[in-house]
Amino acid sequence: MNTHHNQSTSDKESQLTLELLNAIEQKDDISQRHLAKEMGVALGLANSYLKRCVKKGLIKITTAPANRYLYYLTPSGFAEKARLTGEFFSTSLALFRQSGNEYSSIFEQCIKRGYRRVILVGLSDLTEIALMRSMQGDIEVIAIYQPDAQSQLFFGVRVVTELPEMADSDCLVLTAMEQTADLIRSLETKVSDDKLLVPEMLLNMNYRSSNENEDVATDQAGGAS
Repeated sequence: MNTHHNQSTSDKESQLTLELLNAIEQKDDISQRHLAKEMGVALGLANSYLKRCVKKGLIKITTAPANRYLYYLTPSGFAEKARLTGEFFSTSLALFRQSGNEYSSIFEQCIKRGYRRVILVGLSDLTEIALMRSMQGDIEVIAIYQPDAQSQLFFGVRVVTELPEMADSDCLVLTAMEQTADLIRSLETKVSDDKLLVPEMLLNMNYRSSNENEDVATDQAGGAS
């Protein structure tokens, strides 16, 4: 059994629970559809988390006119939100330190291989950390590849929606935190293994593919009905 995967799943569940509690604290008449949007998950999965929190006594539901529902955090809900917030900041600091060390190690590998011009793949919290660590060595980040990017610059580095020709760079470094398994498989068809560098932490996190996310949402929605 993969303990890294179990830890990642537990962390993801805690994060989604915290996002749900925060959303309800800010807006007691929030719709389940809007709640799902705030959490960034399918409607069925948001509904499952909501029912789970109600069952645990973290949230209370009351009816309102026009067939609406109002959601309130109970004292236990406020306590759990405070606990998860503290846990989140603690985990975030650990993640910052670990990811910083891993990107420093990757860029040291780049230098040893003669790779100087790098493309980062994915816009996430890791992208900023990777950029900071690249500045500590003789590494030039020439672009950040993000297929659905809305902006064209990220901390002064151009953001592109099409992967540049590899002739313009020496290697790709993964900084995405969503659907990483799908992304890695896609990139492996475009570049050789030695040209795609992935931090060990991203391999261990085992982020679900988009198809797996849909399956989980469907299963949990069915179980919640």
